[in-house]
Amino acid sequence: MGLNITEKIISAHLLSGEMEPGTEIGLRIDQTLTQDATGTMAYLQFEAMGIDKVQTELSVSYVDHNTLQMGFRNPDDHQYLRTVAAKHGVIFSPAGTGICHQLHLENFAKPGKTLIGSDSHTPTAGGLGALAMGAGGLSVALAMAGQPYSIPMPKVVRVELTGQLTGWAASKDIILHLLGLLTVKGGVGKVFEFGGEGVKSLSVPERAVITNMGAELGATTSIFPSDENTLEFLKVMGREEDWVELVADSDASYAETININLSELEPLVAQPHMPDRVVSVKSLAGLKVNQCAIGSCTNSSYSDLKTTALILDGHQLPAGVDLMISPGSKQVLKMLSTDGLIANFLDSGARLLECTCGPCIGMGGSPTSAGVSVRTFNRNFEGRSGTQDAQVYLASPQTAANLALAGEFTDPATWGTPPAKIAFPAEIPSIRHLFIFPPEDRSKVEIVRGPNIVPLETFSALPDSITSEIRLKVGDDITTDHILPAGAQITALRSNIPAISEYIFSRVDEGFVGRMKAADSGIILGGENYGQGSSREHAALGPRHLGVVAVIVKSLARIHRANLVNFGILPLVLSDKSDYERLSEGTSLTVDTTGITPGGEIAVTTADGLEIMVKNDLSEKELAIIKAGGLLNYVGKQL
Repeated sequence: MGLNITEKIISAHLLSGEMEPGTEIGLRIDQTLTQDATGTMAYLQFEAMGIDKVQTELSVSYVDHNTLQMGFRNPDDHQYLRTVAAKHGVIFSPAGTGICHQLHLENFAKPGKTLIGSDSHTPTAGGLGALAMGAGGLSVALAMAGQPYSIPMPKVVRVELTGQLTGWAASKDIILHLLGLLTVKGGVGKVFEFGGEGVKSLSVPERAVITNMGAELGATTSIFPSDENTLEFLKVMGREEDWVELVADSDASYAETININLSELEPLVAQPHMPDRVVSVKSLAGLKVNQCAIGSCTNSSYSDLKTTALILDGHQLPAGVDLMISPGSKQVLKMLSTDGLIANFLDSGARLLECTCGPCIGMGGSPTSAGVSVRTFNRNFEGRSGTQDAQVYLASPQTAANLALAGEFTDPATWGTPPAKIAFPAEIPSIRHLFIFPPEDRSKVEIVRGPNIVPLETFSALPDSITSEIRLKVGDDITTDHILPAGAQITALRSNIPAISEYIFSRVDEGFVGRMKAADSGIILGGENYGQGSSREHAALGPRHLGVVAVIVKSLARIHRANLVNFGILPLVLSDKSDYERLSEGTSLTVDTTGITPGGEIAVTTADGLEIMVKNDLSEKELAIIKAGGLLNYVGKQL
C-alpha cells in the first residue's frame, strides 16, 4: 500500500511511535517560528534549558503582533527577542517587516519539511507542501532544543477538488465551504490533504489561504502537494533550489474522502461569532456594512491585494464605511508600489496599515459599537475585534472590497466582471536583507531584559489527591480569546505571567480571578470544544498560575489540550456528557490522582458522595509530564 503526502513526511521524520491513528508519535522538527505575542515566553523557556544554540535547521523569531508600542513593554519585549535570537542562533524579523506566516511562506518554508510555530495558523506553510503545525510556545522551545514534537498520529482526510473557481468565488470560499460542512470541531485529530484535478488551478497563495484557515476546523494541519505550481512560486521567490516534488502515491489510502466541485462554489461569508456559521453572500443582501478589513495572515498576499486594488480602482468609499488594508509583508507592499496600485487604495479612501496582524487580533481598527465589519481574517470570535458587541463576518478580499464600495451586502451577480487571475510580476523585489541573521561569534552577544521580562515560575508536582471546588462553569466553544482576551493592553503582558493572569476569563466572569486568589486551587467545568482558537499557551499558563489544577469538559481542542498538559493541568473529559448538568460552580470535587491511568476512567467524588465518571486520552508520557508538574519539569530531569 502506497503512502499519502502526510505519511511520507511523517515517516521521514518519525523518531518514536507507530503511524497508527491515535497513537502517540514523536517527530523530528526541521523548522520553528515564533511571534512576539507567544515568542517571549518560548525563549525564556528555551533559556531555562541551558542550551547554547538552537538545534533545528532553521528557527525564525517574528515581530508582528504587539507592534503598537504604547509604553515600554512591547519595545522591551522586542529588544529581548532580538538579542536572545542573536545569542542562540535564531533569525530575527523586526516589527513592520511582515506577518510571520506570509513571510515564512515567501522566504523560508520548504516542501517536505516539518515546521511547528507558536501560532495556530502555522499550517499556512502547508500551502507549499510543508507539514506545518501550530503548537504551544513550550513545545516550540523544546523543538528548538532538539527534542521531538509529540502528537497523536492523525487520521488523514483526502479533500478531492474537481473543476475550478468561477466568477467571484475565491479560495477563501473553499475553506468557508469546508467549515460550513464540517464545523469548527470537524477536523480534530485529522490532517486535511488536498488533491484532485482542481488543485492544479490553485496557486500557492490561494492554497495557503485554505491551509491557514484549516486551523479553524480544529485540524492538526492541512497540506497540498508540492507540484509545478509550487515550483513556479519558489522560482519567483528566488528559491527554486528549495523545491522537491511531493505527491501522494497512486494507491495511497485515506481515512475518508470529501469531494468539492470548485465550479459550484459561490461567494460565502461566515456570520458572527464562529467561522463555521457559513451562508451565501447574496442571502444577506441589504445588511448595512460599517467597516471592512482586508489582510491578516490569511489574505494579505500580492494576489489578494492586487485584486482588491483593481476592484477599488476609480471608486470612492461611501461615507460611513471604513476600509483598512494590511499588507502581509514589505515584499507585497513593494510589488504593489511598483505596479502603481497604492494610489488605488489611497484614492478610494481606504486606510493603508503597517505590515502586521493589526485588527485581526484587536490591535487597533476596532469596529463601532454593534457595527457590522466584513473581514478577510480567519476568526470572528465575540469581542476579538476589540468591540464586544461588533458583528464580524469573514469573507474573501473580492467580497470585502465589493461590500465596502456598496456599503451593504449585495448579490455578487451585481458586481460585474471580476479581475483576471493575478500572476506574479516578472521581477520580485527581495526583502531578505531586512532579516537580522545571528552573528558568527555569538559569545559577545548580551541579552537585554527590560522590567516586563519576568522570570519563569516553577510549578509543583501533582499531589496524590486533589480536593478543590469548581470555580467557573462555562458552556460550549469556549475559545482562547474567552480564556485570555487579546488586544493591545493585555497582549503587552505576555512576558509577565503574574500581570497577565489578572485578565483570565475577565470577559466571561469578572469575579473568577478574585475567587481563585481567595482559594488554594480550582477546577474549571466546560462544554464541547473547550479551548478552541489560538495556540497561546498563556491560556493555560495563566490559569495554572492562579491555581487551576484540572479542567473537566465535554471535549477539548487539540492545541489547548497540549498546553494544559505542558503546564501540569489535568485535562479530564466527562464519560457521560449529561453529568455536566449535575455539576455547578461551587461544587467540591475530590480526585484520587494515583488512580489515573493513561486513557483510563476514574470516579470524581463530590462532597455529598455523588460519583462522576471522567476519562482521559493521555499517553503514558503525557501523564508523567502532568505528575511532574509540567513539561519543563519533566524535561529538566532528562537534559
